[in-house]
Amino acid sequence: MAAVICIFYYTILQSLWFLSVLANPVHTSEIQERAPLQDIVTWDEYSIRVYGERVVLLSGEFHPFRLPSPGLWLDVFQKIRALGFSAVSFYVDWALLEGEPGHIRTEGVFSLDQFFNAANEAGIYLIARPGPYINSEVSGGGFPGWLARLKGRLKTTDPDYLDAITPYIRTIGNIISKAQITQGGPVILLQPENEYTMCANNTGYVQANNFTTNSWDTACLEKEYMAYVEQQYRKAGIVVPFINNDAAPDGNFAPGTGLGAVDIYSFDDYPLGWSTAPLEPSNWSSLTDPLGGVGVQKSAAYINQEFERIFYKVNYGFRAAIHSLYMWIFGGTNWGNLGHPGGYTSYDVGAAIAENREVSREKYSELKLQGSFLQASPAYLTSDPENGTFGVYTDTHGLVVNKLRGSPTCFYIVRHRNLTSFASTNYTFLVPTSIGNLTIPQLGGSLSLNGRDSKFHVVDYDIGGITLIYSTAEVFTWKKAISKTVLVLYGGENELHEFALPVGLGVPSAVEGRGVKIHKSISAIVLRWEVNPSRRIVIFDNNLEVHLLWRNEAYNYWVLDLPDPEPLGLHASEARSDEAVIMKAGYLLRTATISGHSLHLIGDVNATTDIEIISTPTNVSSIFFNGKEVDTRINHGRLGGTIAFKHPKFTLPDLQNSDWRHINSLPEINTSYDDSKWTICNLTKSNNPRDLSTPTSLYASDYGYNAGSLLYRGTFTANGSESSIYLLTEAGYAFGYSAWLNSTYLGSWPGSAAEMFHNETISFQKELHPGSTYILTILIDHMGLDENFPANVQTMKDPRGILDYDLKGRDKSSISWKITGNLGGERYHYLSRGPLNEGALYAERQGYHLPGVPTEQWMSGTPLQGVREPGVGFFVTSFDLHIPEGYDIPLSVVFTNTTSEHDPSTPAKFRSELFVNGWQFGKYINNIGPQVRYPVPEGILNYNGSNYLALSLWSQEKGPVKIDGLKLEADAVIQSGYKKPALVEGEQYAMRSDSY
Repeated sequence: MAAVICIFYYTILQSLWFLSVLANPVHTSEIQERAPLQDIVTWDEYSIRVYGERVVLLSGEFHPFRLPSPGLWLDVFQKIRALGFSAVSFYVDWALLEGEPGHIRTEGVFSLDQFFNAANEAGIYLIARPGPYINSEVSGGGFPGWLARLKGRLKTTDPDYLDAITPYIRTIGNIISKAQITQGGPVILLQPENEYTMCANNTGYVQANNFTTNSWDTACLEKEYMAYVEQQYRKAGIVVPFINNDAAPDGNFAPGTGLGAVDIYSFDDYPLGWSTAPLEPSNWSSLTDPLGGVGVQKSAAYINQEFERIFYKVNYGFRAAIHSLYMWIFGGTNWGNLGHPGGYTSYDVGAAIAENREVSREKYSELKLQGSFLQASPAYLTSDPENGTFGVYTDTHGLVVNKLRGSPTCFYIVRHRNLTSFASTNYTFLVPTSIGNLTIPQLGGSLSLNGRDSKFHVVDYDIGGITLIYSTAEVFTWKKAISKTVLVLYGGENELHEFALPVGLGVPSAVEGRGVKIHKSISAIVLRWEVNPSRRIVIFDNNLEVHLLWRNEAYNYWVLDLPDPEPLGLHASEARSDEAVIMKAGYLLRTATISGHSLHLIGDVNATTDIEIISTPTNVSSIFFNGKEVDTRINHGRLGGTIAFKHPKFTLPDLQNSDWRHINSLPEINTSYDDSKWTICNLTKSNNPRDLSTPTSLYASDYGYNAGSLLYRGTFTANGSESSIYLLTEAGYAFGYSAWLNSTYLGSWPGSAAEMFHNETISFQKELHPGSTYILTILIDHMGLDENFPANVQTMKDPRGILDYDLKGRDKSSISWKITGNLGGERYHYLSRGPLNEGALYAERQGYHLPGVPTEQWMSGTPLQGVREPGVGFFVTSFDLHIPEGYDIPLSVVFTNTTSEHDPSTPAKFRSELFVNGWQFGKYINNIGPQVRYPVPEGILNYNGSNYLALSLWSQEKGPVKIDGLKLEADAVIQSGYKKPALVEGEQYAMRSDSY
């Protein structure tokens, strides 16, 4: 994982909290020394500029490879832009593009063209982070599995490693170069390597929760390596500024530090370390919840909107000018075995936009409040942060205040001294203003900070030429309307707030709602209000209209930028005070345009919703929503209407009662099975850092098998002394295996969330007959390759498969081994779904997971009937969907946790892989969990036609095993203006002549 925040500032006073920080002071001399290669994206000590305009670059991470339905990328971009965010940071997963050495494939779902086009259409700038290394909780940290065979060290200047990365950098660099802003694309920054920061100590890997240290060893870092990567990107045509993301604020490769220095410095930080909640059984836990973890919803609840209010505002206290949240915008799905062994299929991570693209979490709305405020506050970018203080600007030492000093605008961020506090603290606000030093609230009472919260108070804040002398309520936004300025303020329920305006405005001409106290002094009009769910609106003739909202009501307000002439389009800039509309609506507004006197909105509703125009820059007399004219009405001079939600008629298939067919997917345990096409394990040497402890290598990567399940067959001729087999296996956290001697089941390791390797001795049930041939068949679940975070380790090369064995009574050389994995290994022939989508199961090697399989001769039976004995059953069914146009209805396949028939007090021990139209969209481990719901996006699912679902059922129990429940469920029903995605093309079933 790598999160990025950019802070431009003169001095960092303390290294604090969340995500990352992108820019140390950039002094004029350095700017001159590091002259940019283009003049569109520039920067100074305050911020970046695009086309000469300062930009608050609020960014969130979004990985196109985690949503393999390109037609939905625009949907996610529009939801991010609707937050007031201006950018997206994205990784590229090298492992998905060059699964076969020397063959870089960027077609289909791995093409970035539609990603770039969608970003431009939505008005989103892009920060490209193509690696070669990305970490990102993907298998190998983005390194393709064949790198494990290199003799050279990874992330160094060793020649064979540089030879390996160069073609990838030049290929992906060339693709990105054509999408740079200099070519009319959205890419404005590029990060040439990821978290090249630290060295593991001599005891091994640095603890994963140690992200708050500033004392990591950096002696192993090679400046020549960083410089080489940067040079290759420049050769590929990259001219936008380089950034980095130091994994701690250590200053590695900061501007002015010599070889390998970037243009804009950044660093990561994690306020919670690497933990969300303790797990049982004991295991490390992460903000990306691991197998056996607490589950997506608990993680989301832990890093919720209150978390955002506290920790993001800490960063704003440093005047973060580029603030990029890692996966707390949209995580997506680790489909097709792309994830690392520390996580599961869902990569939702409690993000503001859920894995199924819903925006119903409150943290989405909280981000919108913050993003809209910062975009409406250009003075923020040129303010100077001061030290946090206690008891200077408030009358209590229980609160910390960070002041951002401007001229004249000042911002004050108030939070609890103890960031974990749930206390309610009363205080008065003591500040200098343009009308003198004030004690606020002036009209009596006190302010309060309740629980996990922090607030922006503003002083001498410009709203379109009118000075807001102060406001204790937070600013959502302000915009210039036709003949007035509209200001939106909000607060938490039952909070007391006060704001003041110049006396020259006069007293309000109208107040909608009750409970606003107004006091006119010699120098100001002071207004006081207590927040409750009722909206109040204060109107000052034709000059100013102030909306006073409960925070949860503010969630229903939207700020939509109107398109500017190219090249700005919908992109954010500091010059947008009057080219936007403010709307009250509901679930989501995406875009707004004005044609003549008509306002055209594109958006979504999940219930009948009242909409209301709060502010427009020109006269509007009609409203169109998703192309249909709205019956309008005027209330207090504001035009509005109602969007009727009509529940669509549709029926989802009943998977439990579908027509299922199945076959045995483990014929390999039969002695008559022909394994002549399998790979012979005959390598007596390996470049793997783990020395061989077997006569020949059994490391899967040495033979080109890097994902999915693995199958071994070990053949020996018995002498009668053999009584057991010792196995040492490794395949990542929560992996499992099963073993057979000929067709006799020996046993299974069902896995543990805390163990990535396992050793045990398995006894044979009967004496072996001298002179007879026996075959050991071992099926191993490959959970992905380890990441390679420290620069001086080779953890990505940690072997998968059988590491060691001992046939009791015999020499190791008495067994000859063969291995298989996905058909073709690295020379995979079926390209559309990438190199990791398939594993070793017989049904996968035959292509039976692909649509179009002739199953008429297969046996009838459902996964709810299951299998009668240990092994693997493969179940398939087909169903039609008829989802009506105009609705976005995210669907999920849902498993029911199953108890063991042998012992109902324990979970049944089995594993399943879920394939939808050939795409692996779920790895379910019943006895480990926690995931039971597997979202499958439209485009992978055919919403208006036939679909093919396949499911493996790998039993690791001696008795019968079945799945207690399997359903296709609608997660939400949303009447939507999204652009309907095309069906994603992938290979259909055809008999594989080289299969076995």
